[in-house]
Amino acid sequence: MELKTKIQAEQGKQELLITREFELPVALLFKAYEDPEIVAQWMGTNVIQLENRKHGSWRFETNRNGEVVFGANGVILDFVPNERITRTFEMENSTFPVQLEFFEFEALTNETSRLTMQIVFKSEAFRDQLVQMPFAQGLNWAHNRLQEVVASLQS
Repeated sequence: MELKTKIQAEQGKQELLITREFELPVALLFKAYEDPEIVAQWMGTNVIQLENRKHGSWRFETNRNGEVVFGANGVILDFVPNERITRTFEMENSTFPVQLEFFEFEALTNETSRLTMQIVFKSEAFRDQLVQMPFAQGLNWAHNRLQEVVASLQS
C-alpha cells in the first residue's frame, strides 16, 4: 500500500522533505497544528504546553500505565497563522540531537491543502538513523488520523 505522506531523503544532505496533501481547507489543516485539543486527538499524545507565538514553547508526552513512554519539546521560532510554523524538536531521553522543523501550509483549492515539512538534522547519520525506524509508517498513520479527526469537525 502506497503511503500518502511522501518523504524524501536526498543523499549527502542532512534533511528530510515531507509532503502530504489533505482534503481540508488550509485553515483547518493549520488548526490541526495549533489547537491543543485537536493535536492531542490526532497525535494520540498529551499536549502539556503549546504556546503558538514567536518564542513560545511546546511540550508533548505519551503515557502508558502511568509511565511517560515518549516526551518531546521545543521552541516555536516563527508562527504565521495558515502559512507557517518553524520550531525546534527535541526527543526527551534520547540520543537524537535537537532538530529544526519548518512547516509550510499551502491552499491548493478552497477544499484542499498541502503540508510541506522540512526537517534539518545535525548530521546525515542522525537523519538516516530516524529513517531506518518505522518513521514513514508512523507519520503516514498520524497524517491519516489528522485527516479523519479534522474532517469530522467539518460535519
